[in-house]
Amino acid sequence: MNEKISAFGSLHIPGDPLVLVNIWDAGSAKAVAAAGAKALATGSYGVAGAQGIADGEEFPLGDAIANLEHIVAATELPVSIDLEAGYGDDAGEVCQSVQRAFDAGACGINMEDRMPGEDRLLAPEIFADRIAAAASTGLWVNARCDVFRGQSAESDGEALVREALERAKIYADMGAGSLFVPFLSDAKCIAAICEGSPLPVNILRSADGPGHAELASLGVARISHGHQPWAAAMQWLTAQAEKIFAGKEPDY
Repeated sequence: MNEKISAFGSLHIPGDPLVLVNIWDAGSAKAVAAAGAKALATGSYGVAGAQGIADGEEFPLGDAIANLEHIVAATELPVSIDLEAGYGDDAGEVCQSVQRAFDAGACGINMEDRMPGEDRLLAPEIFADRIAAAASTGLWVNARCDVFRGQSAESDGEALVREALERAKIYADMGAGSLFVPFLSDAKCIAAICEGSPLPVNILRSADGPGHAELASLGVARISHGHQPWAAAMQWLTAQAEKIFAGKEPDY
């Protein structure tokens, strides 16, 4: 693990989380870096959306790596790339894809425990092999755990927390650097996962969930913003264009 990757990993501090305003290209990287970011991370939804295509590994790996290279060239900050499910049908292919990200200058990756287009989670042991393959490159692996996706934390939170922690132990043993649990806004469940996880915990900030300060107090070590910055930028652009085409002056 090189110094830049180690520095990126050291930013994952429970109670003093790394905050990532997710980017989608070199221009957005420079904008977020100028605002005071400590590190940068792409979000696959925004990266794909910026090309007018759908999320779910529809953006070819070669294009994703080229986009990463442009971002890395535009900043001195550590950069993590969202590689979705790892761009590989098996662990060997995942290793090759992640190695390309390493060679392009990434410090970390985000990898999902669902294959593109699938609702069912991969069996823990299968995803663990994919994590081990990714971690063998030396990159920081943010292992995504989608147990809360489409589920109710209010009615099933205790069981879902147990499943997340079971997976966290397996993923940690296979070399993951952190645990990403999106689609979770319940403070009690977040606190329980942070307390029981052997890995620093990444939570996706949501409008209906705890804010940054509360997430820090719950023990979160990394806060992501996902596709929300890209979506907000596109919403703003659409609103300004509508004003112009309606014969009004824009807000710029």
